[in-house]
Amino acid sequence: MDHKRTILIVDDDPDILSTLEILLVANGYKVFSADNSKTALEIYQREQPDAVATDLMMEEMDSGFMLNYHIKKTAHGRSIPVIMMTAAAHVTGYKFDAYTSDEKEWLKCDALLNKPISVDMLIAKIDSFYEAKK
Repeated sequence: MDHKRTILIVDDDPDILSTLEILLVANGYKVFSADNSKTALEIYQREQPDAVATDLMMEEMDSGFMLNYHIKKTAHGRSIPVIMMTAAAHVTGYKFDAYTSDEKEWLKCDALLNKPISVDMLIAKIDSFYEAKK
């Protein structure tokens, strides 16, 4: 990593939020965190992080979708990886993916990770986004 990247983590589960924050800081990231989409959007606009990882369902069932929509419609948001984290597949049995351009457009994210997520996988997704940009 050329510089210390910043990442915004958004999840309404305080255990997931604190665990990801601790592990990402230990891996050299500067971390901003929010437990709801409104606060997350305010932090995003103020801090312009290098990456965003957000839960799908928070205060509303579509909070993650809407947050990603607002981020990806900005010039900065289109230039950074936005990663959706969800337990919806585990709870509903419906598997979400973000592998095709159609799925990425619909989900408004660059990658989707099913919970429980590995911080190594999250970092790999962020790094692969930037590697592809080189």
